[in-house]
Amino acid sequence: MSPAEIREEILDILEDISPDEDLDNLDDEIAFRDQLELDSMDFLDIVMELRKRHRVQIPEEEYGNLASMSSTVAYLEPKMKDIVKS
Repeated sequence: MSPAEIREEILDILEDISPDEDLDNLDDEIAFRDQLELDSMDFLDIVMELRKRHRVQIPEEEYGNLASMSSTVAYLEPKMKDIVKS
């Protein structure tokens, strides 16, 4: 997947987890928790959805890499480079 496709996938997951959030004005450089009303369970849901949808394993000690959209895309890009968006 390309960085743009990964970003779209994360937006899709965020929309499923928090459908009332306005994701149109999401700033990729600001932490999700500073922009969205996500609690720790919502954050775990993001990790679980990535695992369920794409078999991407994210060790707990690396969760900090998923703080913002830009850090999430940068972290996931090498893990998802061989995944073809269906």
